[in-house]
Amino acid sequence: MSIPNAETGPAAESRRASTDLASGNTGAAEPAATRGRTSIADVVVVKVAGTAAREIPGVHAMGGGLSRTIGAVRDRVPGGGSNVGRGVKVEVGEKQTAIDLALVVEYGVPIGEVARDVRENVIHAVERITGLEVVEVNIAVDDVHLPDDDEPEPESTPRVA
Repeated sequence: MSIPNAETGPAAESRRASTDLASGNTGAAEPAATRGRTSIADVVVVKVAGTAAREIPGVHAMGGGLSRTIGAVRDRVPGGGSNVGRGVKVEVGEKQTAIDLALVVEYGVPIGEVARDVRENVIHAVERITGLEVVEVNIAVDDVHLPDDDEPEPESTPRVA
């Protein structure tokens, strides 16, 4: 995934943790709204995109198999909390961002429609909340959740008495 006109190299790597959204001016003569600058951490984009993707009906979970397994264990540990960023990767430039999502969809839902709805919701949420332009949202459907996946295993009966 690449962002057009994005910086590369060591200087860009050191800024990956947060991105300047707006450079401000200094001095008492400047309007209050323009004094200082605003920066947005990558984790903010991850959380906004993850939350927006989960809002769409038909999305059962996010992340690949190992990620979901580790996340399920972490969710059950007291104080572990859930990870809204599971299944979300972002690349943030100075004014743009690109997002990769890994989804698990419910069985029977039209995958193309769910992907379209997720893409639209994520773009709208990220652009509205962060002010960054979303140049692409790539979606990988890693699994389908079957209705009987949540049912407990039936009690096994011994074959011999």
